[in-house]
Amino acid sequence: MKLPDPAVPRKSPAVAGLRDEDLRVARHGFSMLEGPPSRVIAFHAQQCAEKHLKAYLVFRGVDFFFTHNLRRLLDLSTTHAAWAEQLQGAEELNPYASTARSSRRGPGGQ
Repeated sequence: MKLPDPAVPRKSPAVAGLRDEDLRVARHGFSMLEGPPSRVIAFHAQQCAEKHLKAYLVFRGVDFFFTHNLRRLLDLSTTHAAWAEQLQGAEELNPYASTARSSRRGPGGQ
């Protein structure tokens, strides 16, 4: 078993803060009176899931390629934790990782 990088615990509070912000924004979106902004909620839910999975993989010392794809991150996590199999439905958030970003750009996606 490979021990985690000693720097990981020091970085965890900052990463956890970012994950918590995404989760708070997603939850807040549901409380909006004039219809929840579903694309924004889904984007932040995807970001929260992505950051949690990446943090887990880093903590476990698992190397992975740069990706926003929850399916790939879940597949890697499943080899190290049985709980990851229960989260397979999260991959439905994958399209929101890029559509919310591209819609914030100007015309032509720039």
